[in-house]
Amino acid sequence: MLVAGAVAGLPAGSAARAAGPAVITTQKLSWEIADQLAAAAVRICAARGWSVTAAVVDPSGHEQAVIKGDTVPLQSLSVSYRKAYTAYAYGMTFDKDTTSALIAAKVTGPPNGALNTIPQVLFVPGGVLLRRADRSVLGGLGVSGAPGGELDEACAVAAVKEVSPRFQ
Repeated sequence: MLVAGAVAGLPAGSAARAAGPAVITTQKLSWEIADQLAAAAVRICAARGWSVTAAVVDPSGHEQAVIKGDTVPLQSLSVSYRKAYTAYAYGMTFDKDTTSALIAAKVTGPPNGALNTIPQVLFVPGGVLLRRADRSVLGGLGVSGAPGGELDEACAVAAVKEVSPRFQ
């Protein structure tokens, strides 16, 4: 009865204005494509002599696929996720396609590093925003474990180039 009383107290028409669609759909990669993308990044880096971990995040910011190379250090698992998350969350917000582009645009926040205190955020090269051909956003890819973030990012960019035709 409390709910009925609360609704009854709304001005006429407020409930109708507040109501939106009952079901919201979000486009994201299928798990198969997310898995192929992470595997491509690990394979490309391995061909260049580096063992890495690659993580794909979906539009909710959660891990969708993770592939860990055979000899990567433990921290590459969390770092690859954080790069993917940062590329997705901030790349979408500031219209930048890589974590390197975010860094170059000084999107890393105020001099006090406040953005880097947000859990999961890591402004380090190696993250790529995942987009369809129409530039709609599907998630992020992060790679960690090569001897330098720019090398991680090169593998991630190459993997996206290889797999993105399947994003349709």
